[in-house]
Order: sequence, then C-alpha cells, then structure tokens
Amino acid sequence: MVFSKFIIYIVKQEICTVKVNLANNPYEVRVGSHILYSIGEELRKLQIKAGTRILVVSNPDVATPYSEIFIKSLSNAGYISKLLVINAGEEQKTTQSISLIHNASYEHQLERNSLIIALGGGVIGDMAGFAAATWLRGIPFIQVPTTLLAMVDASVGGKTGVNHPNGKNLIGAFHQPKLVLIDIDTLKTLPRREFSAGMAEVIKYGVIGDSGLFQKLEETKNLSDFELLGYETILEIIKKSVKAKAYIVEKDEKENGIRALLNYGHTFGHVIENLTGYGKWLHGEAVSIGMVAVGQLSIEKGLWSKQDASRQKELLLKADLPVKWPKLDHDSVIRSLQGDKKVKEGKLRFVLPKAIGEVFLSSKVEIREINNLMNKLEGI
Repeated sequence: MVFSKFIIYIVKQEICTVKVNLANNPYEVRVGSHILYSIGEELRKLQIKAGTRILVVSNPDVATPYSEIFIKSLSNAGYISKLLVINAGEEQKTTQSISLIHNASYEHQLERNSLIIALGGGVIGDMAGFAAATWLRGIPFIQVPTTLLAMVDASVGGKTGVNHPNGKNLIGAFHQPKLVLIDIDTLKTLPRREFSAGMAEVIKYGVIGDSGLFQKLEETKNLSDFELLGYETILEIIKKSVKAKAYIVEKDEKENGIRALLNYGHTFGHVIENLTGYGKWLHGEAVSIGMVAVGQLSIEKGLWSKQDASRQKELLLKADLPVKWPKLDHDSVIRSLQGDKKVKEGKLRFVLPKAIGEVFLSSKVEIREINNLMNKLEGI
C-alpha cells in the first residue's frame, strides 16, 4: 500500500495542507507554526459568521499556556466564545464528562450553527467531538490537537466517543471535523512521555503501509525528544502520518473495510488499557506493547519474519516505548478481546503484519493461539 495520492502544498510559506477528500464531509488538515494565534482568521476562511457562538473544550495542562491567546483571537474576530476546562486522561473518557460538555453547551446557548472546538489531546478531541455529534443531533466542530498522538491519529477521521467500563471506545459516533489545525509549537510544552506515546502511532503507519516512513524513522537518531528531532523532521513525520490516515479514511470513512488496518496494535493495546485500569498506561504505550504482541502472533502463525519483528521492536525502544507484555489473567484477556468492538460474527479479528509496510485483517485466530501467545509473551 502506498500513501501518495494526497496533494500537500504550502500556504504563506508557513502552513502546509493535507486535504481529506470525503464525499460528503471534505475538510483540510493544516499544519504549521503559530496557528493558535490566528484561529479567528482560520474560522473566517471557513465562512463561519461573526457572532457565532463557540464552546472551546480544553484541559488544564493545555488551557494554562494556550487558552488566553486562543480565546482572544476568537473574540477579535467577532465570535462569542466560552472556555470549558475539564480533566483529560483515559479514565475521564466517560459519559459523565460528556454531560459536562452538554451542560456548558446549554448554558452558552449553542445552536445548530454554533461550533465546538477541541483544544487538547486525543481524549479532549474524542469527547468534544462526541458531544458535538450528539448536541442538537449534531453541530460542527473543529480539532486543534496539541499532542503528537492527536496530531497524527486521533484528530483525523471523525471517530469520537468515550469508554465503557468493560471496553474502550464502545460508546461513540462518526462525526467529521470541519477543520483540523495542527500547531507544531504546542509540542514544545508536551511532556516527553506523551511525545513518545504519540510516536507509537507514527511507527504504526510505517508498519501498516509506508515502508519509506519506517526507514526514515530508522535513520533518525532520536525519536523521543522534540528538541533533538527538530522542527523540519517533526513536520515531515506529521505530514506523512496525516497523509497515511487521510488516504485510508477517504477510502473507508466508517470502517467497513480497509480502515480496520488502522487498528494495528490496538486490539491488544485496548485489552491492556482495560485490564490494567485506564490511566496506568498511556494509549500510545499500550499500542506499542500491542504491536509487539500481534507481531509475535504473526510470527507464531508463520506469517512474519523475526527480522522484521526485531526491526519494529528496536524502533519502539528508540522512542522510549514499553514493549513487554504485562502479566494478565488469560481468561480476562479472552473476555476483553471478545468484547472488543472489532469482533465480527463472534470471531476475533486482528491486523497481522506480513512485512514492513504490509498488514492484513484476519479472523483466523483461535482462542488456543491466544493462550499460547500469552505464555510466549510472559516468557520473553
């Protein structure tokens, strides 16, 4: 699979744009520097009228350094904006948090032509997007991701939702944003652990369909520190990842086929998050462990080489990501897998790797193979 059909062009020598060409809800992903300072101008380009009511949803770590200039830009452009700051983290992705956003939407008198903006990481984006999808049966929203993981994955594609006590993202809706604005400068204040977690999704894109990206990452000396990587390298990584996500979403908006490949590493990753308690592992960290686990499953089935598995593991380690499977009760793992939203007709489905840059969706995985895999992983 080659991700090469999206046009990337430079706007004002500062912002590059990737178009997500969906049939009914096309939009742009704009990547650059200092974008937060011009959010009002960006909304004008979308022909969003002055006087529109806007609810900005953020979390404390992001609101403290960025919300003042963000709200000021909106106000200067004539928008009636309100800031809602809520706690983030996977453990906060609940229907109770959605109620907080709905309550603020009511208090701020959001109408059908009003707007919700998600200013934060993937959790804020998922929750704000789901609230927008369900307020007045759906109002527009914009993603302004401030973490690497949200920039390269969660903000693009329209998946929104919250967790159920028995499974991740079981409650949700597809609701595409009107625009995604990525300000790379926000990564400067991102904790290093969060940055590494985002790199797991970048590595995922290399494994599932872009061997060139994977090789680029192998050639890069450091994958865990924003300052050492440098602006140009980060920009290239984000562009390539967004292109990869956009390519698949355009072909399969609601995950009826090829989009399932984006779940590489996620099936086992969700099990880890669920069984160890949301918040113990960052999402990207769980995905990293999940990639190693499903890679080992593919080796056991004779589908993937140990050499490619080693290359994947070394890249994850270079990004300071965990790779060792935690000790979990086997029966609990099976129950969690069977409750996963990717189960179809009662059969477990996994995205299995065949080579760097090539994966496929398989329903031919037996329970006994999972038990054998658990024993194997615990011994490594």
